[in-house]
Amino acid sequence: MGPLSFVKMHGLGNDFVVVDARSQAFSPKPAQVRALADRRTGVGCDQLILVEPARNPLADAFMRIRNADGSEVAACGNATRCVAALLMREKGDRHAIVETAAGLLDAEATVDGLIGVDMGRISFDWRDIPLAEAVDTLHLPVAVGPLRDGVGVSIGNPHAVFFVDDAEAAAIEQFGPLIEQDPLFPERTNVEAVQVLGPRHLRLRVWERGAGLTRACGTGACAAAVAAARRGLTDRKVAVDLDGGSLSIEWLRDDHVLMTGPVATAFTGILDPSLAG
Repeated sequence: MGPLSFVKMHGLGNDFVVVDARSQAFSPKPAQVRALADRRTGVGCDQLILVEPARNPLADAFMRIRNADGSEVAACGNATRCVAALLMREKGDRHAIVETAAGLLDAEATVDGLIGVDMGRISFDWRDIPLAEAVDTLHLPVAVGPLRDGVGVSIGNPHAVFFVDDAEAAAIEQFGPLIEQDPLFPERTNVEAVQVLGPRHLRLRVWERGAGLTRACGTGACAAAVAAARRGLTDRKVAVDLDGGSLSIEWLRDDHVLMTGPVATAFTGILDPSLAG
């Protein structure tokens, strides 16, 4: 295997090591992913993103997502925006289609330099999230500390959204791991603590499945916005303030969710053979 280059990118501080595996395959074992994601001895990231050849002829590329703990997931909103930005730059176009395990995602650059992506259709069906049993997903029967009476949402990955009086004081880093591992979620879950600031404004902190406390989570922002609208707490279009910045989320009438926000490139490099395998 020859040298593998990477791009370190982030969306509001939710950071990724992006490796182009289209011309040179790269399938790291979980231990390799954990070593690469380590912030002291590796490159450091929330997720490793592998850009692979598209399976669907409509797509520009396939995006594979590996969490910092080595596990693989189907969806990551901020990573989709980062990969879309790379593909747009490569094509010299303002539009890209990113293929994921959750489906084809359309992305477009806005006139002010932001990247918007249609994250697809959300679901509240307990089987889609998935949950271990049939329950009312508008009122999840799980509670830890201030995280109570949650809303279950699937946006290609599972989310448990909890509304709290103060997102800063909800101790998501303490209670999030307990919800993530609750038996109700056979594939574990992302956990959101959401404070409603107004009819078009949310404050969100996220415990991300397989990555822990992150500065931003795109699918988490989508889940929070949809859950708030479903509860009648907000309009269907809101600004979601995360630790790393703000995303614009709109829940469309066809149940698709649009997410728009900034992306940034931090640096590029070559993976050391000890990390590339």
